Amino acid sequence: MFLEEQKKEFSKVFYFVTGNDVEEAKGKITGLVKSDGFKKYLTFDSGDKVRVDRIITVNGIPGPAYDEYDSYALACLNCNVQAD
Repeated sequence: MFLEEQKKEFSKVFYFVTGNDVEEAKGKITGLVKSDGFKKYLTFDSGDKVRVDRIITVNGIPGPAYDEYDSYALACLNCNVQAD
């Protein structure tokens, strides 16, 4: 998946950072690097570095953390609302 997207001149990646916060990285994907012994990161020409297992989407294509993100949309929004 990432090799195909690396061929593009511009990519947009949404990913989880701390907790449930979502951030965005933009630019040309320049590589896939291994750090900390086992974690993999996508690197961008902008200097951004995104941990692969926290990626929600790459150019609209679901990434490894998409199911986690999607579970928020499927969560019951009325579960904690008390009836009058």
